[in-house]
Amino acid sequence: MKEFLMIFRNVPPTGDAVPTPEQLKEISKPWQDWLGGIAAQGKLANLGNRLSFIGATLKADTVTDGPYAEIKEIILGYSVLKTETLEEAIELAKGCPVLALGGNVEVRYIAPMNA
Repeated sequence: MKEFLMIFRNVPPTGDAVPTPEQLKEISKPWQDWLGGIAAQGKLANLGNRLSFIGATLKADTVTDGPYAEIKEIILGYSVLKTETLEEAIELAKGCPVLALGGNVEVRYIAPMNA
């Protein structure tokens, strides 16, 4: 089996609104269901993590606030799949809840360091 990284992107939220616990549960449920389905097939190598909106971007001579502050989309998180082919990984990624919100999923083959 090969491993593929799914990188989830969307536009950052606007304003300083903090979701309520109920809203967080509503947001999380589709993700749990989707990733749980992939795990049930034995194709989830690493659940990954959700990334916060707090961070910095370093360049050779500058540091800017926030992750990729100069672009419209930010990386929300990632997961790692175990599949035989890129096509199979893409099919699994098609169920990602971020797609329904206008976001996107980048699917990348993880090349072993010894390759």
